[in-house]
Amino acid sequence: MKEAATFIKRVAGFAPADGDSVQPAWLAPIRRAGFARFSELGLPTLKQEDWRFTNVAPLTELPFQPAPESARNDLTADALAGLPFAQLPGDRLVFVDGHFAPELSRTGRHPDGVRIGSLAAALRNDVALVEPYLTRWTRTEANPFIALNEAFFRDGAFIHVPAGKTIEEPVQLLFLSTGRAAGVAAQPRNLIVAGRESQVTIVETHVGLADGATFTNAVTELAVGDGAVVELVKLQDESRKAFHFAVLHAHLGRGVNLVAHSFALGSRLARQNIRTVLDGEGIECVLNGLYLAGDDQLLDHHMIVDHARPHCASHEYFNGILDGRAKGVFHGRILVRQPAQKTDAKQTNKNLLLSDEATVDTKPQLEIYADDVKCTHGATVGQLNPESIFYLRSRGIPRDLARRMLIHAFGGEIIERVRCVPAREELDRLVRRRLAEHKQAKLETSAV
Repeated sequence: MKEAATFIKRVAGFAPADGDSVQPAWLAPIRRAGFARFSELGLPTLKQEDWRFTNVAPLTELPFQPAPESARNDLTADALAGLPFAQLPGDRLVFVDGHFAPELSRTGRHPDGVRIGSLAAALRNDVALVEPYLTRWTRTEANPFIALNEAFFRDGAFIHVPAGKTIEEPVQLLFLSTGRAAGVAAQPRNLIVAGRESQVTIVETHVGLADGATFTNAVTELAVGDGAVVELVKLQDESRKAFHFAVLHAHLGRGVNLVAHSFALGSRLARQNIRTVLDGEGIECVLNGLYLAGDDQLLDHHMIVDHARPHCASHEYFNGILDGRAKGVFHGRILVRQPAQKTDAKQTNKNLLLSDEATVDTKPQLEIYADDVKCTHGATVGQLNPESIFYLRSRGIPRDLARRMLIHAFGGEIIERVRCVPAREELDRLVRRRLAEHKQAKLETSAV
């Protein structure tokens, strides 16, 4: 508690000002309220049900400091060539320590009314498109990290796709952490608005450029109009010393088709909060996730799927692969409100432990207030099947290769659900390479 109080006091030294010369005046009270809410809530503890498996105390060791804009000055486009999705077509918005880098970004021509750019620019030039949605739903959450983001965010991505418009190629959001100083905090805020019967695919990537103990606290708000089709792909691959907290809050209209994927590979401690509100009939919502952890990593996914209207379907599939002393956390809740009759909901969490010291805490839940529904949930925790390894070895495949094939197949169950083909192929290569690197690192460690 003392360390948490010290951290809050440290953050208070950067408390938001009453006004901001480059942002609208109506944001000032929201920022002050966010900081007051963060100060009131404090950092979560293991005594709180939603956080009892995830200890955030190591975060208090960081010397919290907002990220300077100057960090991007010596970065060039060539430095991005080796990063994931570098060859992906379409627009790419690049943010360095939370600040938009137009010189590293690219945008093309789009149908009339489409906006793809930074949130800071939208707050200056497109306030009428931003104000109805920004912080509209997240302010009701009892999450101190959302409150902290509301107090300190300065930029992020803004995507607005008007009714009936389609973005043919995926839109990339690339967030780079330079890691040049411990405790540097980036707090991006993304606002995505997909109008009625629009279509868009978004690929969000968080990557660390150095092995620094940074702090990322990202919030993404997604408003999807009736009949729209949206796919979100998020890859988190930050430094093994970094802390990554993120929130996705999606509000869905009638007949929406939403598919969202979360791939967590990096960070010392990472927590992804997902909340989807199915606020119209005929919605299909699919949430997929894969977390791959080793050493002392802790990777946490916490989600709520809120069925507020009838005749909707939601399906969640999350797989975890854990080695070393890594820890995985899955906390999923399907909430079916009384009006949400004819709900079809399914939640599955499967975990593969590759060492005796790896652990996972999994808690799928159903909270149902309607009486005409079809809802299932389940979780499994296990190790590689010796019979499967024996089967492959009997066909002449070496043991290590057989193990990697089975592990990759386990992760591939989630990867193959990605609809965007270039993103799916890149993720498959990345996971395959990461598994090979992990195996080589274990061999070198055992040799020493």
